[in-house]
Amino acid sequence: MVQFQGRFTPQLPVLASVIMYLATNARESQRIKHEMLMDKAQLDYGLTAEHLQLQRIVRDFATREIAPIAEKLDETGEFPLETIQKAGALGLMGIEVPEEYGGAELDTLAYALTMIEIARADVSHSTIISVNNSLFCHGILAFGTEEQKQRFLAPVASGTAIGAYSLTEPMSGSDAGNMSSRAELNDAGSHYIINGRKSWVTSGPVADYAVLFTMTDANKKQKGISAFIIDLQQDGCIRGKVEPKLGIRASATSELLFENYACPVENMLGTPGQGFQIAMTVLDAGRIGIAAQALGVAEAAYEASLSYARERHAFGQPIGSFQMIQHKVAEMKMRIEASRLLVFHAARAKMAAKEHGQRYTTVASIAKLHASETAMYVTDETLQIHGGMGYSKELPVERYYRDARITRIYEGTSEIQRMVIARNELGLR
Repeated sequence: MVQFQGRFTPQLPVLASVIMYLATNARESQRIKHEMLMDKAQLDYGLTAEHLQLQRIVRDFATREIAPIAEKLDETGEFPLETIQKAGALGLMGIEVPEEYGGAELDTLAYALTMIEIARADVSHSTIISVNNSLFCHGILAFGTEEQKQRFLAPVASGTAIGAYSLTEPMSGSDAGNMSSRAELNDAGSHYIINGRKSWVTSGPVADYAVLFTMTDANKKQKGISAFIIDLQQDGCIRGKVEPKLGIRASATSELLFENYACPVENMLGTPGQGFQIAMTVLDAGRIGIAAQALGVAEAAYEASLSYARERHAFGQPIGSFQMIQHKVAEMKMRIEASRLLVFHAARAKMAAKEHGQRYTTVASIAKLHASETAMYVTDETLQIHGGMGYSKELPVERYYRDARITRIYEGTSEIQRMVIARNELGLR
């Protein structure tokens, strides 16, 4: 139940309804703004009363619905369909998508806050939500036709279907121009016939639709890549091996195999040869989500460190009183707050870019790089502070460590982020 000023309202279908309520309830909005004045940091971050209310709703949802099952899902690798459907009912699967296409029609700061709060409870859930929002919905919203938005975007944004993103292949990860999958136009000119193997597809085993990138003109390399919206229930698509992963184990990941898959020409996203541009544009948005995800798991680990440093005693005193532990705490806090500023800065840059048509590639890469490196540093130090208990599965610390590791790899490795940043700064390609 969502509570406002003594009133109880049933769980709302989309978060936009919550924001609309706040907009018409001046008293509630004023109360939250007053609380913000008590917290100068929130004002510095540029968050509104509506953002803070959203943050509380998502944190409550994550604490009640996700955190209690995170450990079990990590053990079993089971896809959390029930809680993902509940997230969809809250509007979390299409946060920035307009209401007319089934989304919550909120901004990028709202998306970042959502990712932070979900990742604090479980990184697997945040990965599923991230791919749905950033990699699937954003691409179709930015490049899709009206028909594509109505047919494919609306059900995924509303949470009644699940979206996936398929760029990587066994021999082409960071080097997308090296992909070997092919799409050839048939003689009638009505369908593209797709063949090839795609790998590391998040939500691949369960998704209904995917944005697929494949070669339509291999001679042009990157400029010969095109994007297609794929119905994964259709003949010619085979869901391959499910990957046994180190972390984010409840986020199902698999290969997708295409054997003479007939994709209607009207399902091409954008124009022929525009695929690489679409992929990179979508990844810019996705990197903000992953940066927020990394910040979320870093926060969870940091809070565990504080609690343990206060409660654990050695040599007659809390270990938090030892200078070495205090140095670790200070370093973790500094990196986390720096990451938060970078994440929110990147989110605001994306919002500005939407109005002015500018790219935000560099700031997204900086946020993703710093936050993912911070997540790895903080979870490693948290494990160290916990000692043997940190290495045990009795506590979630080791799960934080395993889950954080992927943030330095997917949606552009740390090495790729450094290359992107440097090339943009130097003006070189």
